[in-house]
Amino acid sequence: MERWTGARMRGALQPVPSSAFWSQQGWHVWCGSITRDLNDRYWLFYSRWPKSTGFDGWVTASEICCATSNSLFGPWHDKGVILQGSGRTADWDRDVVHNPVVICHQHHYYLYYMGNFGNGTYWDHRNHQRVGVAWANTPIGPWQRLDHPVLDVSPGFIAQASERLPDRDEPAVDTLMTSNPTVTKMADGRFLMLYKAVGNGPLPKGGKVICSAAIADHPLGPFRKSGRAIMVNPEHDWSVEDPCIWFQDGCYYALVKDFQGYFTRQGPSTIALFISADGLDWRPASDPFVMDRTIHWLNGKEQAVARLERPQIYLEDGRPHALSCAVLLDVDTLTTGNIQIPIETDKCKEAET
Repeated sequence: MERWTGARMRGALQPVPSSAFWSQQGWHVWCGSITRDLNDRYWLFYSRWPKSTGFDGWVTASEICCATSNSLFGPWHDKGVILQGSGRTADWDRDVVHNPVVICHQHHYYLYYMGNFGNGTYWDHRNHQRVGVAWANTPIGPWQRLDHPVLDVSPGFIAQASERLPDRDEPAVDTLMTSNPTVTKMADGRFLMLYKAVGNGPLPKGGKVICSAAIADHPLGPFRKSGRAIMVNPEHDWSVEDPCIWFQDGCYYALVKDFQGYFTRQGPSTIALFISADGLDWRPASDPFVMDRTIHWLNGKEQAVARLERPQIYLEDGRPHALSCAVLLDVDTLTTGNIQIPIETDKCKEAET
């Protein structure tokens, strides 16, 4: 059985209808994770923050909202805010919630997100990022959340990692912050999370920006960390971010933003495909390049965009049907939104044969 390669996925991406773009006047719209309810209605979960706070306002002013559609490719209809910073002085997610990723398990919905608090400055909020989870019986809620991060930072050293034991004590890779969660159900029924992390280093930036893995028996955790960096760029401390994982036909796949273009060899901030047999050890797929910052619209136009990040795969019947991405269309108007790129299902089947 042939696995997905970057070339196959690249060939499966289809032109985008104009209805498959969601934005809001006066707001920066970012991220984007899609699920479907029992009535076959689609739900798009996204982050937003006021344009008045600037593009970097995501780290100090973001909230999570949702929109619905009868089609995977829009048009979308706003359903409003579903999760905000708690507002309680002592809470770890007091000020910001961001990076929503939703999964459905046993008729419950689990929403993973980044939360933080801070003094109003960029780096203070960035360095207080942690991964949280909320849950609900329906996509519109009401949503409940844990009163603590589902994936916190580690102490200075990992003495014994539950999923992959180091040979000796070694520095933890996520001592400063954790964010950008993505979760999928594993072949054995457990739940695999990949996440972005930063370790110790000169402040305010801290150490290396890496991705790592953790596994839990239940969507609410506890998650046991592997304790190792994955998808490492040996030439640069900032390797990849924005992972999206899924399991298909005995293999784990991940799409990531390749910061430097080290893996894709197609320039910085391109999207790369990785594969894994167990969810813990990852390697680039054959020809890992999936997408650059160009949108191919259904009307035949091509549009180069300033940013294309947060790739998220939407699955139906175990197969990818859409690639959802956050986009900054241009730096002049600062128009941001979420785009849903069709994936031709026949190409999916072809990739499996």
